[in-house]
Amino acid sequence: MMRRHTRSVKVKDLVIGGEAPIAIQSMTKTDTTDVEATVRQIRALATAGCEIVRVAVPTIQAAEALPDIRREADRVPLVADIHFHPQFAIAAIEAGFDKIRWNPGNIRDPQRIREVVARAKERGIPIRIGVNVGSLDPACEAAHHDDLVEAVVQSALKSVRLLEGLGFSDIVLSLKSSDVRQTLAAYRRMAQLCDYPFHLGVTEAGLPEVATVKSSIGIGTLLAEGIGDTIRVSITGDPIEEVKVAQRILSSLSLRRFETNVIACPSCGRCEIDVVGIAGQVQARLTEFSKTEPRCLDLTVAVMGCVVNGPGESEHADVGLAGGGGVGVIYRKGKQVRRVAEADMVDALLEEVQRVISDECSVTSGQ
Repeated sequence: MMRRHTRSVKVKDLVIGGEAPIAIQSMTKTDTTDVEATVRQIRALATAGCEIVRVAVPTIQAAEALPDIRREADRVPLVADIHFHPQFAIAAIEAGFDKIRWNPGNIRDPQRIREVVARAKERGIPIRIGVNVGSLDPACEAAHHDDLVEAVVQSALKSVRLLEGLGFSDIVLSLKSSDVRQTLAAYRRMAQLCDYPFHLGVTEAGLPEVATVKSSIGIGTLLAEGIGDTIRVSITGDPIEEVKVAQRILSSLSLRRFETNVIACPSCGRCEIDVVGIAGQVQARLTEFSKTEPRCLDLTVAVMGCVVNGPGESEHADVGLAGGGGVGVIYRKGKQVRRVAEADMVDALLEEVQRVISDECSVTSGQ
């Protein structure tokens, strides 16, 4: 898919925008003044695959904790989330944080903004202008009270012009709503007006099941249109789940691979084998295998349980299983290669995965 062309913004050692891979973000949900708990969550997020972690800075006590957090979590790009108090942004920059997020709906003093921008420019720290429907620039909201999407866009543009007027262009934009359709409309409209990279998200999306659906539709639709450079899935709950959902969104669009693409039939009344159990075992085995053989992340593996769609889906996968009547037919690259008993299906499927990788290695080494 064609991706929207944007300028690049560097956050520590990570690049957002340009040709860089779409980055995954999340946010700590600890009390920032509890340094130990906050650092522990940052490290857990990084281990799970989060590439940028945002930390809330709502109080002076939280701002005072930032140097210790930065020192203890020194490998991960950190973003300070600033509302109402621009002096906390300066404290975050002094503490060594790598990016500032500020909301134009509640930070509007031009002189204080000028001070933050000057310090960020001096240190090479980018700023995300993070607009939320729930906290818009009052003047923009009043001028476009009958068009909330336009109010979001104009709030962002007003802040962009302010920063550009101060000679600052190290900018990332986000235009979030809890309404998926508003989110889509705001990003699409802004995509026509600038070339700054976008941070995508459906804000306040809710509890895990609902948030997963909203985020997958909102973020996934924009990514499929080539819009978006970094994403955060908002879930009321464990932030590790945000990272997992983000990875699956990117994997489902083949933008990045975090796990082998295992497709499996829904185990309807036609099913003649334990598809649920077999697919679960296959996914778990492939996840473990990918730790030592990352090339398996690029494969599609099918687990199918009947004669209707099973053979066709298996033929189209890199490796596939079509099972029925206690017997499984194994396919590799579109061809039937063996028949096995149901008890041997998982092992046989994994053996063919290894053969596919070995064949590809042989081809590569022979070139």
